[in-house]
Amino acid sequence: MPDISLNKPYRIGRSRTGLGLFATKPIKKGTTIIRYIGPLLDCNKEKDDAVENKYLFQITSRWTIDGSLRKNIARYINHSCKPNAESDVRKIKRRVDIRAIKDIAPGEEINYDYGTDYFKEYLKPIGCKCNSCEKKRKKLRAAAREEKKHSRARAEKRAGVGGSRRKLNGHKARSAAPKNSKARSAAKDGRSKKRS
Repeated sequence: MPDISLNKPYRIGRSRTGLGLFATKPIKKGTTIIRYIGPLLDCNKEKDDAVENKYLFQITSRWTIDGSLRKNIARYINHSCKPNAESDVRKIKRRVDIRAIKDIAPGEEINYDYGTDYFKEYLKPIGCKCNSCEKKRKKLRAAAREEKKHSRARAEKRAGVGGSRRKLNGHKARSAAPKNSKARSAAKDGRSKKRS
């Protein structure tokens, strides 16, 4: 792993999606955090256009940065649908800086939106694992469990209406017959006398 200067406000660490970049100091909104570096590829050249990896950062229709170098620390910044940073593309200088768009607290993961093309090609097939998407999925799973629970309760209620023993709040309904055995046998004798 590349060496990171101690005065830098970030460190590489374990994230939900693998490795990520985390703040080690408070980073104020608007601060440039890091520069995305790597050799420039000219898409008009067949050799450069043939390069394929997931660290390519397109600046213009012609120029792309190949960020696959290990010294490009910015490549560890993960995607988020609700990011705390964004890429600041300077087309004329052919340069990309990552800038904070929110205050970032120490220990918080630094992330930015990779864009629609990258999302469709790499993230959509496996499902986005950013915090906001995970929270959304968790909420949907909880709602689905709740709906399943309610539909099961409705089905049990409908099934119990026709039967002689209905369940009330999870308990079986009691019969109207007296509890002790003498009273039950007396009730039986009373019914048998009426029949004769």
